[in-house]
Amino acid sequence: MAGKICKGLQEVRDVIAAAHKDCSVLEKLQFYDQWATQYEADVSILEYRAPRLAALALASVCQLNRESKLVLDVACGTGRAAEELQSCGFHLFHGLDGSAGMLEVAKKKELYQELKQSMLGQGQLPCDSEKYDAVIIVGALSDGQVPVSVLPELLRVTKQGGFVCMTTRSNISNLQYKAELEKEMSSLQTKGLWEQVLVQEVEQWEKAISEKEITEESDYIPGVIYIYRKISAPSVVS
Repeated sequence: MAGKICKGLQEVRDVIAAAHKDCSVLEKLQFYDQWATQYEADVSILEYRAPRLAALALASVCQLNRESKLVLDVACGTGRAAEELQSCGFHLFHGLDGSAGMLEVAKKKELYQELKQSMLGQGQLPCDSEKYDAVIIVGALSDGQVPVSVLPELLRVTKQGGFVCMTTRSNISNLQYKAELEKEMSSLQTKGLWEQVLVQEVEQWEKAISEKEITEESDYIPGVIYIYRKISAPSVVS
């Protein structure tokens, strides 16, 4: 990829830590725009497995006619999730991301039938209701990234009976966010809007970016994949 620079693990850890720091929306977007051409090289050094694992998980619950299923890739970044989904038999993708730089890299892969720039968690997604057979968001649901308030929107744009696949990290610094995320998931299930079909805990999600999260047993942090099915609307009896 153009602009690739060989980095050491600590350099990549510093970059990832910068991605999660508190800053304005504009500063965050500028960071991702500048990182776009180096992003995949950097996360490969961290052995970041979430796109592959999430794609396999979604494929495991969506076993029939994958080639005809329309998937919305939310926070699509450079398109790594779509690449993995394609290898699992999915072929139809729309993508959303806040970073124009990331979208430019994704566009060059010619995987998506549609790509839109959209700030996530700030109002409605630029998508019609009940349009997608599946919605996937990988990596962005974490502290300092996309707020949990985006979940109802993920649900809104999913077809009745369709799937929403989400990931988050289970490392120490993300535990509060993870608890808030699971609380919102549970609330939507209590309201009868979706049902949980899969939770997959992964011990070796990616290499830790903080020395505080490296243990004697492992220098990886854990993560988790969730899949929910949107519950069909009840029949109206006249």
